[in-house]
Amino acid sequence: MKKILVTGAVGQIGSELTMALRERYGNENVVAGGRKTRPSEKLLNSGPFEIVDCTDIDAVAAVVKKYKIDTIYHLAAILSAVAEAHPVLAWNVNINGLHNVLEVAREYDCAVFTPSSIGAFGPTTPLDNTPQVTIQRPTTMYGVTKVSGELLCDYYFKRFGVDTRGVRYPGIISNETLPGGGTTDYAVEIYYEAIRHKKYTCNLPAGAFLDMMYMPDALKAAIDLMEADPEKLIHRNAFNVTAMSFDPEIIAASIRRQIPEFVMDYEVDPVKKAIAETWPNSMDDSAAREEWGWKPDYDLEAMTADMLTVLSKKL
Repeated sequence: MKKILVTGAVGQIGSELTMALRERYGNENVVAGGRKTRPSEKLLNSGPFEIVDCTDIDAVAAVVKKYKIDTIYHLAAILSAVAEAHPVLAWNVNINGLHNVLEVAREYDCAVFTPSSIGAFGPTTPLDNTPQVTIQRPTTMYGVTKVSGELLCDYYFKRFGVDTRGVRYPGIISNETLPGGGTTDYAVEIYYEAIRHKKYTCNLPAGAFLDMMYMPDALKAAIDLMEADPEKLIHRNAFNVTAMSFDPEIIAASIRRQIPEFVMDYEVDPVKKAIAETWPNSMDDSAAREEWGWKPDYDLEAMTADMLTVLSKKL
């Protein structure tokens, strides 16, 4: 039976991934690791929780040793918009933290899942049907840390044999956890405001196409990749994965099909707009489909229907 540590387990993806892993592998076999934010009662009461600061290598090693961890899902990170405001912090958490996790994995023979992002691309990357292997020259600190992280994971696999794996996530939309400072946050907020006020002010402009994914598919991608036959993995780290691509007008139209009176206006955030302009409109995820059978379950219409149903009950 696997013994798993999830760092960043209180974050948007981590909180839901921890619960999905506990359901799959057993509550006591999945340790939630968080740093400052208090975990939800569901997360805290369903299995072990430990304070884990990934920038403290001794703290990471202590938890791995205590629970005999063999697999680490390393999700602790500073996201795009916050990283631009605090670039030194972003480098420390996103790179020094990852290096600590990889060093601990090397010493204790752990497999490591590390998510990259569409932020790893830049303005000189082909924006449409972005290839698996292409130019990566990001112009944000978040992007710089993600490209560096991809290379670092490749190095630890090739140099030390650490079983590193990862995907390049698009924007993630969740009905459970609010976003935490990313450029694609609007695509979560819009559903909440559609139910609460039938109105939303968007901080990205019309025409800002970005790849997106519903949270159940994001969890599925992480688990499926870590369960995949390693002999079939050619790229191993930073697989492009996607489920849909849309701009604010398209998601608003999808919501209007369920809530006809919904209206949207714009108050564009220049920082987020500048970041979004350097990210792909759509990614080619054929490598993930061919090497480990990736296939999303949700398109935009299915996601909108589920989001509005769940959030209507919740709110």
